[in-house]
Amino acid sequence: MPEVIATPSSANTDNGIVETPTVEVFAVYGVEPEVQAYAMAKYSRSALSMKESLQEINQQKAEKFLNTFYFQYGHRSIADLAHIALAIEKLSILAAIAVADEQRWDGQERSTRYQDFKKSGYFTPSFGEDEPARSLYKSTVDNLFAEYESLSEQMFHYLMGITPKPSEMKQDGYERTLRARAFDISRYLLPLATNTSLGEIVNARTLESQVSHLLAHAHQEVRRLGELLKHAATSPAYNVNRESLERLVGEIRAISPELGARAHQELLREIRVAPTLVKYADPNKYEIETRRELQQAAAELMGNSPIAPVATVDLQDEEPLEVELASTLLYEHCHYPYRQIRQEVEAAGERKRREIIDLGLRHRGSHDEMLRGFCAGQQFRFDILMDIGGFRDMHRHRRCIQIGQGFTTKHGYDTPPELEAAGLRKNYDDIMRRTAESVEDLEQRSGAEARENSQYGIPLGFRKRTTFKMDFAEVVYISELRSGPAGHMSYRHVAYAMYEAVVRKYPALAKYFRVHDVREPVDLLRR
Repeated sequence: MPEVIATPSSANTDNGIVETPTVEVFAVYGVEPEVQAYAMAKYSRSALSMKESLQEINQQKAEKFLNTFYFQYGHRSIADLAHIALAIEKLSILAAIAVADEQRWDGQERSTRYQDFKKSGYFTPSFGEDEPARSLYKSTVDNLFAEYESLSEQMFHYLMGITPKPSEMKQDGYERTLRARAFDISRYLLPLATNTSLGEIVNARTLESQVSHLLAHAHQEVRRLGELLKHAATSPAYNVNRESLERLVGEIRAISPELGARAHQELLREIRVAPTLVKYADPNKYEIETRRELQQAAAELMGNSPIAPVATVDLQDEEPLEVELASTLLYEHCHYPYRQIRQEVEAAGERKRREIIDLGLRHRGSHDEMLRGFCAGQQFRFDILMDIGGFRDMHRHRRCIQIGQGFTTKHGYDTPPELEAAGLRKNYDDIMRRTAESVEDLEQRSGAEARENSQYGIPLGFRKRTTFKMDFAEVVYISELRSGPAGHMSYRHVAYAMYEAVVRKYPALAKYFRVHDVREPVDLLRR
């Protein structure tokens, strides 16, 4: 008699072999996000299979379930199961940074390396009846775009002059690569007003938080984006197959009007990706009120102190948790280095520190997550001052906690070293200086959002301060990835400085980093 071998999908009994249920894995397609979320949530409440659940569920049942368990009982994890794809086009780079400032976010934006932004256009905020301000703003931004176009072309020809084409490389690939390198340099002149586009895929809980956050933002354009995102989630979605389906329904209707009506109902019904889960997303009052009070607290504590000079990448020392919390809460609402704020917080005493922490929680509602400033206790905390363009690349590292300060011209700007060699440094300095003067002029206007409106004129070459908090694995990851020779010169130097700061403090850890030395020459044709 042949030997019987038991497998994971079978079991031995006295009577022989009895088959047991096998694991079944399948992908699900063609289901509305909220219906899918309901079907997955039913795993915790029902023994039905996914296929059985989906067959019995319709949109009305899903909406009733979500209204009960999501809104009444607060089971917010259900919304994690509904994933939504959204396209956001012709928003400013400033607004795009705000949209992407979510830790649970997946998306992609237009690249300043691979695309020419000279024809993108730009966002113009409302200046009310202040016509001189509007005129100054438009001339400032127009001049930046003219210089961007000119510098892109000049740097392309300069790079061609110093970089011979390898015989094995095709001409179009050679030129495309050097144009990308030229855009890496000219992008320093692009203003935050520049139009861009992005796509995001987020779960419904993240979208709800994102909408509430955007609706509470200081910039009018960003608040409007919050409204548009909410509308897009609750309105009929774009159906890429609609035209072909309409033709098919027409053909069916020509054969049978009755069958055509059924086909129209089934094939052309409108789909709303999150009609229930996002409908109650409103401006986050906790964020609005707390921002106002922390701005005042930061101004009172720091006074008119000059901004102290610190390292571009400043790895912080260990400190008591209450000191870190109070310092971080104030950091976002001023332009001082973290180390300088911390010194003032330490000197202010325990009572003052607890008052600041209390401000960060005083207006917290029953369903509000704590502010990001309370994500504290990471071993590695870097206060980084870098150009806005480079920050946009570093912004993608969402496994760390990022506490960003506002946009300003106070920290000056970075200058790509190639400009000096190409003889273009003076012209670059002139346009950056004139732009800074215009931005500061606009900031002093009397409009309700004069400071916010002025920020759109700031070029990406100006510096922005951000604190990045992370564990050791993330330090290694960022240092290794961002120091590579194919990367942008801006974040390469920051990533390498992060590595150097860590090994100064922990020399024994140096051997675990696989970084690229940024002092080595770079092959411009290496991608």
